Amino acid sequence: MASLNLTPSDASTFILTGIPGLEAAHVLISIPFSTFYIMGLLGNFMVLIVVGKEQTLHKPMYLLLCMLALTDIGTSTSIMPKALFIFWFNLKGITMGGCLTQMFFLHAINVMHSGVLVTMAFDRYVAICRPLRYATILTNTRIAKLGLVGLIRAVLCILPLPLLLSRQPVCANHIIPHTFCEHMAVVKMLCGDITVNGTYSLVIVFVGIGLDLTLIAVSYGLIIRAVLRISSKRAHQKALNTCTAHICVMLTTYTPSLFSNLTHQFGQGIAPHIHIILANLNFLIPPMLNPIIYGVKTKEIRDKVFKYIYRI
Repeated sequence: MASLNLTPSDASTFILTGIPGLEAAHVLISIPFSTFYIMGLLGNFMVLIVVGKEQTLHKPMYLLLCMLALTDIGTSTSIMPKALFIFWFNLKGITMGGCLTQMFFLHAINVMHSGVLVTMAFDRYVAICRPLRYATILTNTRIAKLGLVGLIRAVLCILPLPLLLSRQPVCANHIIPHTFCEHMAVVKMLCGDITVNGTYSLVIVFVGIGLDLTLIAVSYGLIIRAVLRISSKRAHQKALNTCTAHICVMLTTYTPSLFSNLTHQFGQGIAPHIHIILANLNFLIPPMLNPIIYGVKTKEIRDKVFKYIYRI
């Protein structure tokens, strides 16, 4: 299949190469990638359908699960369709506008995802530390408002990134050695001064995500303190079990991301295709695992899913 050639008429077009050095194996690599993607879509849509149809699940905790499912669907969908087009059809071209749009949605959804995890940590704190006031503190309306705040925060935080990049001149090299428009990969394509953009992206990471992790840590610190004050071992176990699923989701979210970032920063000896594969798995594995985790650890979700499966 003929590859896309750059000409002066398409100077605003970038070329996503896929996984450099493994072009011959693109179709083979697409098998696990597409499998993880489809499994993630099926699992998260199942959560949305079950919670949407069951009136008994129209509660704050399950509304948060729906928000998590939506961000998981958005995360994987922001990168996988284009990656599969590269793997299957060798369609590597993407416009500057398309590239910046993909970058915006990818990072904005990640910020939203982090905000949902913070809200879920607060939900667990109220359920364990303020159980008698749970129904008054966390209502469905309040959860919806928190979700809207998270959406507005994500848009306001991430929108300046593509706007700043769009003002910079593009260098002659339009080749991005990646499967998607990752922020730093796009920055390397630009010739202008990117100091402001680089500083702003660091502020988002350290202030935005750092603040979210701090709030989650504070919530669980208060939860642990409350649990240690309970004399009954059975009550200990019950209280901790309510947090297990959320802790597992946080581990599946932050551990691959941390590992991918560490290998990118300190793994100079690691081949580029390893970095790219890890970056893709970072956006595929958590969306696939999260509905499984909540399906296994949440009895109400598990029972309703089995009920729908038996009907089929």
